[in-house]
Amino acid sequence: MSPPLPPPLDLDPDLVLRAYAMGVFPMADHRRAASVYWVEPKLRGILPLDRFRLSRSLRKTILADRFRVTVDTEFERIVSLCAESASDRQDTWINGPIERVFVALHRRGFAHSVECWDGDRLAGGLYGLALGRAFFGESMVTRVRDASKVAFAHLVARLKAGGFTLLDCQFQTEHLASLGAVEVPRDDYVALLGAALGETSAGLALGVPLVDGDFFALDLPPADPPAEGAGTVSGPLSRKVIAQLLGQTS
Repeated sequence: MSPPLPPPLDLDPDLVLRAYAMGVFPMADHRRAASVYWVEPKLRGILPLDRFRLSRSLRKTILADRFRVTVDTEFERIVSLCAESASDRQDTWINGPIERVFVALHRRGFAHSVECWDGDRLAGGLYGLALGRAFFGESMVTRVRDASKVAFAHLVARLKAGGFTLLDCQFQTEHLASLGAVEVPRDDYVALLGAALGETSAGLALGVPLVDGDFFALDLPPADPPAEGAGTVSGPLSRKVIAQLLGQTS
């Protein structure tokens, strides 16, 4: 008979915020792991917001309103979906302590989700952490083809509209590379992170306010129509706004 698993050690939300501000994030060995370890990659995956690759097929999917997209309506369900095993991913690094601390951070307004719906079915989405003008993408999931790509495109458009300067993807993958993600050395990443936060990690620990991006800029009431080719837009989220914010197709 196997010995019982040790009780999980929950993460302190403030500790997690300070860790992200220093370029460190938690992972677990597997879904049922009781503890986490802290990661600071030598090469960091980021996606420059002005280099997102909008393929013609993805642009067509967005303009066709194939999916209904929402934000922060089903955060806990998205995290749970990301933590589930799948045919191409038998286990995940999202354990109970990570899941619970992100739910706590969501309730405090730091963590956000983007959901894609196929009718009434939750087809996929993503979640991550917003801190200053940096967004740390944690995980994304798809249950219907292209759902996670559409969610990611909406995230990029939302970050551009909200004045964010850094989209941290943690690790580079072929899928992320196809969307425009690149790898940067740790020292370069730390410089980008410092600029995005606007304050030092020591300042964060002391409660110094950060220069915040506006994650909900696309949800503001309608403003004057944007000029042709404008780089940012304020107004209701729509397929045309998303396509405009993402620029040229690749």
